[in-house]
Amino acid sequence: MSETQPSILIADEMHPSLFPMLTEAGFRFDYQPTISRAQLLDQLAPFDGLIIRSKTTVDEAMLQQAPNLRFIGRAGAGLDLLDLDAVAQRGIAVFHAGTGNRDAVGEQAVGMLLALVTNLVRADAEVRQGVWDREGNRGYELGSLTVGLIGYGNNGQATARRLSGFGCRVLCYDKYRTDYSDAYATEASVETIVAQADVLSLHIPLTGETRMLINDDWIERMAKPFYLMNVARGEIVELAAVVRGLESGKVRGAALDVLENEKLGKLTPDQQTTFDYLRGSDRVILTPHIAGWTHESYVRINRVLVDQFVQAGINTPLSRA
Repeated sequence: MSETQPSILIADEMHPSLFPMLTEAGFRFDYQPTISRAQLLDQLAPFDGLIIRSKTTVDEAMLQQAPNLRFIGRAGAGLDLLDLDAVAQRGIAVFHAGTGNRDAVGEQAVGMLLALVTNLVRADAEVRQGVWDREGNRGYELGSLTVGLIGYGNNGQATARRLSGFGCRVLCYDKYRTDYSDAYATEASVETIVAQADVLSLHIPLTGETRMLINDDWIERMAKPFYLMNVARGEIVELAAVVRGLESGKVRGAALDVLENEKLGKLTPDQQTTFDYLRGSDRVILTPHIAGWTHESYVRINRVLVDQFVQAGINTPLSRA
């Protein structure tokens, strides 16, 4: 018997700060950022760990090819790419860097909301075209608005902390928590948020339950015309319903960092029609899934992930025949 360091296959592009962190923690690793799924299935068997970002789906077919896999690290917050039931059945530990990019998400959320309610993007475009319309671009102050956060985990809390500095009244709902009011937000029911919110902001994972959660029915239930912000996952929001809400005036504006289908060259005809409306609207702000995608978070995510590995003790040398 001999002892060897645990080995990790890194199957996505990572900031180079990760590599000395892993070495210092006692891991061996194989960095293959451009590996295809077929190659990954072929090469994964000997590895103890797998680190992924956003391109790799971990499902039953992959796990069948990974008899030695003991842990998976997701360099980010969401776990929707993992079949968590299949992973749990095999006793594989899952780690994610939920705290690594929360500050970046919170700043992006507030930045998008500010731009939306002050008409900043529209006003900038008009001035560049020689239009000087002060009254038409009169905006609202964040402090005058009630913001309803759906989900009060890492990202929701980071957003609430920043919104509180503007004097916003912040309500929050989280299905999986109790007694979570704090200095930045007040625990509320969905019904209260629907009745009182001027802004609806999403901070929840994509699951079977949350897929297309924001649809025609939800939009119609909102008591007041409202601003919608999604910095979570695109498929939580039915974009065709958002278009209908914008057309009716029920949705005052939308700040969307994520879309149902983010492969813009592969939209279905219906998705293309919806996207064309959104990108043509001066009441919509679109960004390419960059909430949480900062230079600082790129490094911090690595630190958070490796620290979790060490705290869990999975960097302990393994005995092998």
